[in-house]
Amino acid sequence: MKGDPMIMRFLLAAGFAITVVSTAGAQATADQKRETCEFGANDQKLTGAKRKSFMAKCMSNKDSPRGKPMPAPKQ
Repeated sequence: MKGDPMIMRFLLAAGFAITVVSTAGAQATADQKRETCEFGANDQKLTGAKRKSFMAKCMSNKDSPRGKPMPAPKQ
């Protein structure tokens, strides 16, 4: 079964556009995260091994707890 060439071109172009947009969005997020981590390292005046360790932890995709969780509101 052959498809209409015009439809096939449209689907190919749409798939390509989605790929480009999703890749660009991921890159912007990584760049923004790097800038944020560098800001944190600069703010703490970290250098050498301490800076490298901080950047590695900051750039990882792990969630870290920020203290005790807030209790659920009572109803």
